[in-house]
Amino acid sequence: MSAPSQALVLLAHGSSDPRWGEPLRALEAALAGRAAGLTVLLAALKGGETLEAALGRAAALGVSRTLVVPIFLSGGGHLLRDVPALVARAAARHPELEVRCASTLGEQPEVVEAMALACLRLLAAL
Repeated sequence: MSAPSQALVLLAHGSSDPRWGEPLRALEAALAGRAAGLTVLLAALKGGETLEAALGRAAALGVSRTLVVPIFLSGGGHLLRDVPALVARAAARHPELEVRCASTLGEQPEVVEAMALACLRLLAAL
């Protein structure tokens, strides 16, 4: 079996409550097997595996390209300051990886549309 060529690192805020990761694990499962040569890793700012540890795992798996996807609804302090600094620091420790960071998932048009549909479904269920 060959090494994965690329990885998605799903980066969330995290929490001390272990249940915070359930939706992220569901997303990880939904992505499993959808693209050849892809591995999906989870990371958190707190209460989970760090971004640096996730990138270390990607490097250990032989991944060459990694996209960090912030699983946030919108930008803010973490996305403006913390995440870029974490990505830069972690990428510097793993020069064998090409590491890029996407904009927040909540700012993607198809995600906004899915949330709108979910809100309407919830309203209809009242």
